[in-house]
Amino acid sequence: MKAINLKDKFSHFSDYWNPRILGELNDCHIKAVKLKGEFVWHHHDNEDELFFVAKGTLRMKFRDREALVREGEFIIVPRGTEHCPVADEEVHLILMEPKSTLNTGNITNERTVAQLEHI
Repeated sequence: MKAINLKDKFSHFSDYWNPRILGELNDCHIKAVKLKGEFVWHHHDNEDELFFVAKGTLRMKFRDREALVREGEFIIVPRGTEHCPVADEEVHLILMEPKSTLNTGNITNERTVAQLEHI
């Protein structure tokens, strides 16, 4: 058991939309990811997702509205809810979600990350 320094962990990578595993909690992964630009519209049939903004501002688009999530804030997207994360500027994000969660949910494309790296 040791403390995890988020600033240090984010310094280990520079690519976007490629989550890394920081740790495990029960049957969930704690992940770090950098975002820039717009992701893909998707949903997760069986998993809720928590998006915690460590740096920057995330725009979470939903079909009927948009939510701004600022540094130090988080949003929980319930299973089955279609969403599209957008980062107008670089965002550092912590994700907390079940180990079974695929980053692109019900969509498989070039942004799908099937094998996650531990950092």
